[in-house]
Amino acid sequence: MPSLNVLLKTTPKPSFTKCSGFASVWVLILLVLMFGILGTFGYLFLNRLTEIERRMVGLDQQMEEVAQKVEEAIETSKAASLKALQAEEHALEAARGRAQAEEDKGEAEQDKQKAVEEANLAKLEAQSSREEADRIRREREEEMNRLQEALNQIVDTRRTALGLVMNLGNDFIQFDFDKATLRPEDREILATIAGVLLTSKQYQVQIFGHTDDIGSEEHNLKLSEKRAQTVRNYLIDAGINPAIISTKGFGKSNPLVAGTSPEVRQKNRRVEIGIIDTVITYEKAAPSERD
Repeated sequence: MPSLNVLLKTTPKPSFTKCSGFASVWVLILLVLMFGILGTFGYLFLNRLTEIERRMVGLDQQMEEVAQKVEEAIETSKAASLKALQAEEHALEAARGRAQAEEDKGEAEQDKQKAVEEANLAKLEAQSSREEADRIRREREEEMNRLQEALNQIVDTRRTALGLVMNLGNDFIQFDFDKATLRPEDREILATIAGVLLTSKQYQVQIFGHTDDIGSEEHNLKLSEKRAQTVRNYLIDAGINPAIISTKGFGKSNPLVAGTSPEVRQKNRRVEIGIIDTVITYEKAAPSERD
């Protein structure tokens, strides 16, 4: 068996130069392949990155659009909520208005009913007042008629717009010329008149003095006042309340009969007594006016 040395010696040695050439080629091929692969992957990776960046940009834009839409949706929602709140407030205000209107309507109906009741009550009261006034007027008219009838049996008594007027001319009370003194027979007539007046009430007595045409106006005015005062004093002495008796002198300004004869002048020297009801209001008129 050959020895190791022999074998080593006889075995052909490879050519390192040839192997190195092939290795370099393969290495170069591998490097090319590697760079090709890396380039391909790099290109693909870059394309992928570009696509990812493009998609990221698109996503950013979409996100911005979404965010804008979300913001718009939020604003729209806020506006809608505000409108809804305003609509609710308007609805509540309208409901309150309707409730107030119903309440006002109810109050108006109550006021109307109250006004109708008050009007009816006022009508009843007015009717009652008219009836009461008519009753009082009838009673006072009856009383004045009674007084007139009673006084007519004593002296000439007539109805005027003022009430009753008794004419105490020379047939009843005769005043001497330029005098204001009562005679005994005059006192008797006045006492009878006072007796009739004492049977009634709620009236006032007005006494008016007159003179004839002889003498000055000033003198006759004072004389007529004295004659009226003389009659007043007697009626007071007879029991008539002095608070209801007043006097007034007309002098010669209002003669009963026109003329200058002694008879005419005697008629004009007179006193008139007016009876005025204090319950019924008569039209104001001079008591010596003729009916």
